[in-house]
Amino acid sequence: MEIIVFIGSNKSGSSREALITSTKMGYYTILLTNRKGFIKHKEEFPEVHEMIYEENLSDEEKIQSILSRIEKDKKKIAAVISFIDPFVSLAARIAIGLGLVPLSTNALTIMEKKTRFREQLKANPVTPHYSIIKSNQPIHTCVLGFLDELPLVLKCPTSNGSKDVMLASTISELKDSLSYLRRKYPDTSLLAEEYLEGTQYLIEVIAFKGEITMVAVIEQEIQQGGRFIITGYIYPAALTETEYDKLEAAVTSVISQLELVNGTCHLEMRLIDGEWKLIEINPRMSGGAMNRIIQEGTGINLVKETIKLSLGEVPALEKTKTTHVYAKFLTVNTRGKLLKVTGENIASAFEGVVEVFVKPRNGAILTIPYSLGDRYAYVIASSETTEQAKLIASTASMEIKFYLEPL
Repeated sequence: MEIIVFIGSNKSGSSREALITSTKMGYYTILLTNRKGFIKHKEEFPEVHEMIYEENLSDEEKIQSILSRIEKDKKKIAAVISFIDPFVSLAARIAIGLGLVPLSTNALTIMEKKTRFREQLKANPVTPHYSIIKSNQPIHTCVLGFLDELPLVLKCPTSNGSKDVMLASTISELKDSLSYLRRKYPDTSLLAEEYLEGTQYLIEVIAFKGEITMVAVIEQEIQQGGRFIITGYIYPAALTETEYDKLEAAVTSVISQLELVNGTCHLEMRLIDGEWKLIEINPRMSGGAMNRIIQEGTGINLVKETIKLSLGEVPALEKTKTTHVYAKFLTVNTRGKLLKVTGENIASAFEGVVEVFVKPRNGAILTIPYSLGDRYAYVIASSETTEQAKLIASTASMEIKFYLEPL
């Protein structure tokens, strides 16, 4: 039996679906993980044939040593894949070293760090105004330099899932955000970008032998506040033909300039005065419920097609259906210990609801959202119109209630 090795996984979302899909495709599935809790509760991953603990998954030499032991057991590795930042380019490099299907490692590496892709694309019109703040630059100097540029978005270049992405609209917020990020990342340069007001869209892309496909364009709803937490996804995005054509041209220019010939990524973009601007790009498909949203809306199992890409197979990207889908994500407005969650079964029973997912176990500590990881449940609904799908998911989600013991 051929093996697919995955470097890293979350307990749910696209990376977990990749494990399940690999096994369904008939492969012997091995997960390399740095999470001791996964090893302790292996029974919760019935799709994983073998789970191996490695504290430092970024240590390429150690990973290669593990894979050598696997191969000595006369097991043939068919692919080495990661759906997790920052291991995507690492997995691609290791795969090439094993003589497997080559992905565009240089492009994937550039996308893994925000300052890298900004510098690579600085001459591209999709790039907003930005500055790189060196780690040794005094905060008071930064504040003086940015007085006329507020509001600004401040980011750690290696963050993902909206973690440590902060909106500074005032001098006070700028000082506080810079101080927070400096304390957390003392030796890291920070990124300051102009804040662009407008609807944000997520674009899932696959490049196969240089052919670029925009698999899905999804509108994002962002929770009010300074942390950019996405609480709603709408498929398909309502764009005019002109807007879509301009988007396709912008995405193609980005992918071509990064020289992504084989690989996947997702972009987040905003339409500003008729022109598309790049907010983020990541060298993998989006996590969370994205695979289910796309599959429900288009018939395409993007996780499966991503795996096929790494196996050298032609991904099947033709839409087999067009359904309107809305995903509603839930957060909490206070910190506390989870006592229980109710309403999941009631929400699931709503006509049009295709999936309800609640992430935390009883006893988990929940918090107000600081990143996308602080979203604790979602409801996905499909219907003949966006309005109907949104109404169904939103109404059903109101049945889900978190009971917390205050801390």
